[in-house]
Amino acid sequence: MEMQMEFQRKLPTPLELKQEFPVSDRIKEIKDARDRELADIFEGKSKKLCLIIGPCSADREDAVLEYMTRLAKVYDKVKDTIFIVPRVYTNKPRTVGLGYKGMLHQPDPEKGEDMLEGIIAIRQLHTDIAKETDFTCADEMLYPENHRYLSDLLSYVAVGARSVEDQQHRIVASGVGVPCGLKNPTSGDLSVMMNSIIASQNGHKFLYRGWEVQTQGNPWAHAIMRGRVDKYGNTHPNYYYEDLLTVGRLYEETGAKNPGIIVDTNHCNSGKQYKEQIRIAKDVIHSAHYDSTVRNLVKGFMVESYLEDGCQKVGGGVFGQSITDPCLGWEKTERLIYDLAEQW
Repeated sequence: MEMQMEFQRKLPTPLELKQEFPVSDRIKEIKDARDRELADIFEGKSKKLCLIIGPCSADREDAVLEYMTRLAKVYDKVKDTIFIVPRVYTNKPRTVGLGYKGMLHQPDPEKGEDMLEGIIAIRQLHTDIAKETDFTCADEMLYPENHRYLSDLLSYVAVGARSVEDQQHRIVASGVGVPCGLKNPTSGDLSVMMNSIIASQNGHKFLYRGWEVQTQGNPWAHAIMRGRVDKYGNTHPNYYYEDLLTVGRLYEETGAKNPGIIVDTNHCNSGKQYKEQIRIAKDVIHSAHYDSTVRNLVKGFMVESYLEDGCQKVGGGVFGQSITDPCLGWEKTERLIYDLAEQW
């Protein structure tokens, strides 16, 4: 039987889209400098705290730009201690595959899916942020074949808990050329995460977008601890002191390069109780002060934050409030950043 898939229209390749919407030389220089600084953190040459922070999902350009403009002003005051990489997540994994899948699918969350408009919108958003704030951002590599639509604009890539065991994600992560965080799977199995890190740190030859490609390996592939869900659906955190030391031992046992952990303060670590993110970050900093092993291992945090506390349904009408997971609002976010700069 013929495959039941309707081919609706051919979309531009990443190269064609980049030629139509090029980045300026200034943005290229900013990205190069930021990429080097971030690599230094993951190689242990810089002791700055990496803070990957921003909305759960980048749902609309105007609200995201407002958030990033505010974030840039705070960054100016803390950049000697903290390196901020804004979260600009333009495609969202859905546990059962239904619902809002991000700007890539729906540039307007209240309208239908349009992939052509989507790939243009996500490139425009990342470009506008770089142009207006001098930030180069983080996005999730939910679809490895789509990464190159943004590859000249991203300074950080994350592979999610549901993708981390997938071969294609691992081998593409080996060639993205910037730090790539690999989350522990939803089950919490740390061996799966470590296998993924080792796979991503090594070079591979494979088929990608119709080409035979060769990668050199990504030395900055690292762990993101995001908590886990047990078989009864209960959430369990994994940011505690003992958890961090366990990952340190796994790095030693496996021989993975550049041991590093980013602690995701939301998701199963907070049980999606967004205010808990503040306490969790400070708890990890306490562990880092207590033990230099933890201090050297922990490279930073991933925090979900937006203009307004909490979340709303699509069409809720609150400017700058998440339409996916609940986020910290701006006032709490600003206070947290200053506190982290002071305590790190």
